[in-house]
Amino acid sequence: MTIAIIIVTVLVSIAAFQNHTLFSKLHFNAYLIYHHREWYRLLTHGFLHVDYTHLVVNMIVLFMFGTAAEQWLRALEQDAMIRFPGLVYAGFYLSAIVISSLLSLVKNKDNEWYNSVGASGAVSAILFFNIFFNPWEKLYVYALIPVPGIILGVAYLFYSQYMGKKSRDNINHDAHFIGAVFGLLFPLLLNPKLINHFIFELMGR
Repeated sequence: MTIAIIIVTVLVSIAAFQNHTLFSKLHFNAYLIYHHREWYRLLTHGFLHVDYTHLVVNMIVLFMFGTAAEQWLRALEQDAMIRFPGLVYAGFYLSAIVISSLLSLVKNKDNEWYNSVGASGAVSAILFFNIFFNPWEKLYVYALIPVPGIILGVAYLFYSQYMGKKSRDNINHDAHFIGAVFGLLFPLLLNPKLINHFIFELMGR
């Protein structure tokens, strides 16, 4: 499923790079969503990217952690906690795109000029989903510095919250923050008893 999502995202993003009308039709614009009821933009913007660097970085991270998330879901299926892990994964990813953009919608619904694109909110959700199941797994900052996922995750949340309030760098830090929180909570939506797994992993090492 991760590969399928990557393929669709790459194809849509490249098409939008070459067609400004398509890009304008699909991107996140809070004013158009709220006042013109173009609700589809809450989802379609997650398949667009600013440029090839933005696209490649998101897709690499999605591939790395999306395939791991699928393995966790298959394990939950084997433990009879869920059914149809592929559908669960797809629903999780698509809902993460929407949910991660809701705060931006509320904050910018009267701003005609606020636009956003990218899968970063959903990718953050996938990353934190993995942190839930394996909080002490080493993640590599700049591909060089190993940091336990739970520590990097907490730092990421504080950074995203701070930058969401202060930054003017054209990055949707609110989507990163909300997506991350959603990814951390999603396992509990599947089965609240999974909190025991998280606590065991968090305290058992």
